[in-house]
Amino acid sequence: MKNAHLTIQHIENACKRLEGIAKDTPLQLSRRLSEVYQATIYLKREDLQEVRSYKIRGAYNLINSLSEKEKEKGVVAASAGNHAQGVAYSAAHLKIKATIFMPQITPLQKIDRVKHFGKNYVTIKLAGLTFDETSVAALAYCKEQGATYVHPFDDYRVIAGQGTVGKEIYDKLGTNIEYVICPIGGGGLISGVGTYLSEKIKNIHIVGVEPQGAPSMYESLKKKVLVTLENINTFVDGAAVKRVGEKTFAITQKLVETVILVPEGKVCTTMIELYQNEGIVTEPAGALSLSALDEIKNDIKGKTVVCVLSGGNNDILRYPEIMEKSLVYLGLKHYFLIQFAQKPGQLKNFLNHVLGPTDDIVRFEYMKKSSKETGPALIGIELSKKEDLKPLLEKMDKFEIRYTRLTTNDLLYGHII
Repeated sequence: MKNAHLTIQHIENACKRLEGIAKDTPLQLSRRLSEVYQATIYLKREDLQEVRSYKIRGAYNLINSLSEKEKEKGVVAASAGNHAQGVAYSAAHLKIKATIFMPQITPLQKIDRVKHFGKNYVTIKLAGLTFDETSVAALAYCKEQGATYVHPFDDYRVIAGQGTVGKEIYDKLGTNIEYVICPIGGGGLISGVGTYLSEKIKNIHIVGVEPQGAPSMYESLKKKVLVTLENINTFVDGAAVKRVGEKTFAITQKLVETVILVPEGKVCTTMIELYQNEGIVTEPAGALSLSALDEIKNDIKGKTVVCVLSGGNNDILRYPEIMEKSLVYLGLKHYFLIQFAQKPGQLKNFLNHVLGPTDDIVRFEYMKKSSKETGPALIGIELSKKEDLKPLLEKMDKFEIRYTRLTTNDLLYGHII
């Protein structure tokens, strides 16, 4: 089916290949979210796969579909994350040699995970500083070796494998589903899930979600042509793609009702809420579908909704940044550059007369570099509720505090925060 169009039969065939490899993951009812949105909301728990993401489905389906001659020549992939782990696991299980290219800046933890799943069947090569550079190196090597390239999303065999997520949803809920919400990176997951469920369920709403900083599918659908983004925010790394696939774009154009863009801070807030309320550890891309619920809350009232929680590979070292982005998004943390006059009592005056009783200084960095009469201080203030910002700003104006409020859109913010 390398050059064939995707059909529901391809997905059902993929399901048979994946028996004993990919878990039939739980469809977990979220009582908390169902109550909040007055709907019946299920979480499709792909974070519970052995490689902690749905990527095992597409990778294994493609590799296991190869002829014996193709298997002998091995496979090649480019990835710094979940796709690499899926390819490594599949190659080791099928006893096929795989070469996986990863960016030179890939954290050691991710490299070790790929080595763990790939055992002696996988060779890792570090090339390039970005995924795009790494992919170019992988494709060149693949051509040189005569191997098969395991694309992370733009291959019908991969899309069919990801589509088994949709089949499992249908097998459990039947036609009693009105909305399915999927994250979008390259588009493989939503293309496969959308293909299966759109044929099985009349009038189902397929909704895609992308991070605000990487809207490659959103922009492509808007302009009705494949768009390559010049710059993207890579924080939601599992969905940070400059260009979606040709095949996935064509399928999404036909089947997906809308694509919602979600701010990175909202994704972080969702991750924290999931951990605190359900004990679920998710990666940023895995939280995308749930992060979009606020945008369609009026449409989903009284409806049955499935949110695909696509993965749970999150490095614990990222949590301070996740907390930071969440607090800023919620309006609870703010940064200011304040010009204090160079005379005694200025900071004391600020603390006694400007700060509210529950306002907390969480960062203070004096940035004076010369003997000028004034010197800037970087001050981070955490509020107990976002409504406290207005009285704080009013008191700063009243006491003639010279300040510049830094926002996430400021170039300086990214440099010093």
